[in-house]
Amino acid sequence: MNLFDLHCDTLTECTNRSLSLENNRELHISLDRGRHFDPWVQCFAVFIPDELRGEAAVSCFVKNAEHLQKQAERTPEKLRLCRTKEDLRAAAESGVCGGIITVEGGAVLAGDLANIELLRQYGVRALTLTWNGGCEIGDGAMVKHPKGLTPFGKQAVPSLENAGVLLDVSHASDPLFYDVMALARKPVIATHSNARAVCAHPRNLTDEQFLMIKENGGLVGLNLHRWFLKEDGEAAPEDCFRHVYHFLSLGGEDTLAMGTDFDGAEILPEIREIGDLDRLADCFSRMGLSDETIGKIFWKNAADFAESL
Repeated sequence: MNLFDLHCDTLTECTNRSLSLENNRELHISLDRGRHFDPWVQCFAVFIPDELRGEAAVSCFVKNAEHLQKQAERTPEKLRLCRTKEDLRAAAESGVCGGIITVEGGAVLAGDLANIELLRQYGVRALTLTWNGGCEIGDGAMVKHPKGLTPFGKQAVPSLENAGVLLDVSHASDPLFYDVMALARKPVIATHSNARAVCAHPRNLTDEQFLMIKENGGLVGLNLHRWFLKEDGEAAPEDCFRHVYHFLSLGGEDTLAMGTDFDGAEILPEIREIGDLDRLADCFSRMGLSDETIGKIFWKNAADFAESL
């Protein structure tokens, strides 16, 4: 089975807890267990907590990015860091994980456009513009009376696009989302967001938002956090299917991908680690999805998107 996962927090957990990305047993993902999938592309997010701002946020990013680089240098037979579609092809052909570094939290810029060059130097391909709170770019989904893009945010959006960094609107407040979509000139992604019509959590996307991303040519990654799948948190694989089915009913067959949120969320209990994603695919099959559609969600849509960049 193939897997292209748009979001996990495994890198940050490994860095903070001094764990090996190669063969840890404590986390949802390790390079060894991920080899269950071939080819496998994994986006490794550097998580910037809301309490980190300014130079502390920048330093957090650098520490995590360098940790990932060292992991790749130590295990080239298991991990290849990818900046281009050619890198992704080479990783797939050699049977190693194609690793893409992303950042979760626009505070990494510390309110300075010059830091976009730092992201580019480390190969960052996507930036989640906020986490739950506000930052220099704008307000996140859990701000009580949110506003959209700040003046700095309105400068950052085109600058990030020009640097080849994708705009990720997962965690964005509704005002921020619409401001971003009004300014964006390239595809916008929501790496780990579900359907608000199915689970009424502000972190999830409304139908209008999903359709805007679809028309924009972007991607939406299915999040396995149980509280984003079902209001009471008692989620099962069938609840994942409800979100998939809803997005497909909106014409999202070529838009929907995987954005597991492994090692950054309370994952539904049936999926204890990356290898258990087979159970999710089996559930989708039992619920009537074709092998072609399942293949699009787990691999092809994200792979085709990456090929088009």
